[in-house]
Amino acid sequence: MASISTDVLIIGTGPAGSAMAALLSSYGIENLAVNRYRWLANTPRAHITNQRTMEVLRDLGEEVEAEAYLHATAQALMGNNIFCTSLAGEELGRLPTWGTHPLSKAAHLLASPCVMNDLPQTFMEPLLFKTACSRGTQARMSTEYLHHTQDADGVTTTLRDRLSGAEFTVRSRYLIGADGGNSLVAEHAQLPFAGSMGVGGSMNILFKADLSRYVAHRPSVLYWVLQPGSNVGGIGMGLVRMIRPWNEWLIVWGYDITQGEPQVDEAFALKVVRDLVGVPDLPVELQSVSTWTVNNQYATRMSNGRVFCMGDATHRHPPSNGLGSNTSIQDAFNLAWKLSLVLKGQADPALLETYNAERAPIAKQIVTRANQSIEEFGPIFKALGLLDSVDPVTMQHNMDARCEATPAAEAQREAIRQAIAFKVYEFDAHGVEMNQRYQSSAVVNDGSAEPAFTRDRELHYQATTFPGARLPHVWLYTAQGRKASTLDLCGKGRFTLFTGIGGEAWVAAANAVAAECGVALTVHVIGPRCEWQDYSGDWARAREITDSGALLVRPDQHVAWRAGAVMSDAAHQLRAAMRSILGK
Repeated sequence: MASISTDVLIIGTGPAGSAMAALLSSYGIENLAVNRYRWLANTPRAHITNQRTMEVLRDLGEEVEAEAYLHATAQALMGNNIFCTSLAGEELGRLPTWGTHPLSKAAHLLASPCVMNDLPQTFMEPLLFKTACSRGTQARMSTEYLHHTQDADGVTTTLRDRLSGAEFTVRSRYLIGADGGNSLVAEHAQLPFAGSMGVGGSMNILFKADLSRYVAHRPSVLYWVLQPGSNVGGIGMGLVRMIRPWNEWLIVWGYDITQGEPQVDEAFALKVVRDLVGVPDLPVELQSVSTWTVNNQYATRMSNGRVFCMGDATHRHPPSNGLGSNTSIQDAFNLAWKLSLVLKGQADPALLETYNAERAPIAKQIVTRANQSIEEFGPIFKALGLLDSVDPVTMQHNMDARCEATPAAEAQREAIRQAIAFKVYEFDAHGVEMNQRYQSSAVVNDGSAEPAFTRDRELHYQATTFPGARLPHVWLYTAQGRKASTLDLCGKGRFTLFTGIGGEAWVAAANAVAAECGVALTVHVIGPRCEWQDYSGDWARAREITDSGALLVRPDQHVAWRAGAVMSDAAHQLRAAMRSILGK
């Protein structure tokens, strides 16, 4: 007999595991989360926090969202991506990023009630973990996953207490592998993967130093330093990343992975820091040095039976585009409500298969995008003349040539500007972050054609209520002056139906169908003298249905089904859609 029993066992308490635990506990599902270490993230690793992730935190509660903003570096200070020869040296160019360009800022404001920010994992992880534990998650630290077996009724997992060395078993209905890029759970579940691991090597040097005189006038999260020859015949590009403005930093410096993992001593780390900052006698407080590999691998299936994996366990990629923890948390948002309904007997277990259909394509998309972003540094190197030679003197001469008053130099300057501007696909790809449209049996098509993207789908978010898309955000108001986003009116573990004047039949239908299916289904009526007012007309423009139509929205704020107008058989139509989604 197992030592412990629970509904859901979660291996790993990083962004994916802690978010999953917090969501399940918020939905009233018993869960146990274990971590092989004694505490949470001890380095800042993930940090870019996009709007969709902040919407998940907002869904967990205003207090969770507010605490994230409290600890985060504000979007305004994320500023520009700077390309330079050192922080104290010559600037080569810059790119407004992360929604700070006026046009991009407007798009961000229109897209979401939430604001992008920079929240290091050392703050995000404890926030999610605390939320989970305060709402009912049982947690065990220093607890190592060993192996699992599953049968028709559940999963038996063997764990080791790393303090005593004692092994024990946990019996759960479902097992979640959120145990990182070297996931044992994914390996033991025999999940199929595409791509490769270890395609490059990097080291992180975490340090403290007051660099405000070099950066405060041009605030940024990322400073890219190019120093020809600084890594023996190479381009010598290093990244200086802001952790906390402007005295806590992390340097990313590459190494040749074919030569094995380097031994980095204090003298080497200090030299790299001072070289990239450009101050030979800079006072530096070294915090830590670690190495990691650049990966290009994703799971083509994210579950096997009762075992589900998420986060870095299923999408393994470099930090380009800042997609890692964001996608991990959004994996949890997709799966948690489905598990909750199945465990409560409100949905057929077939609903869980939609996790693969909906999230595996996202895993492939973001791994591909992150690795492509690394390749897109090539045009910058080429424009600067860094690919024409391996001789540092020649490389420097090629860079200097851009300052000359010649037609060739003018062409070089234009090439540099265009190459830097093209990096918007990494540093301001709003569409990559927000344009997910799901296709699965948890989405019921209304018979219409999916709207084509009228602009670049990677750069620009395009709102739509087409089934499978995230519900568009607009502000609505009550007659008493209360303001709420459409996203605030849905989510939180329940289905929601939106309708308007003339859609009274949908209200009655929703009440009847909710009672029949045994699920929570909230209804909001929008229009003059109704519960919610569309004073600006933004909802009428965004909803893509008539006043009497209906939008059924899933607990993860994605549109599940819609009707363009009221129907004589409204209850039948809504019942059919809901039963299709629930697998009943």
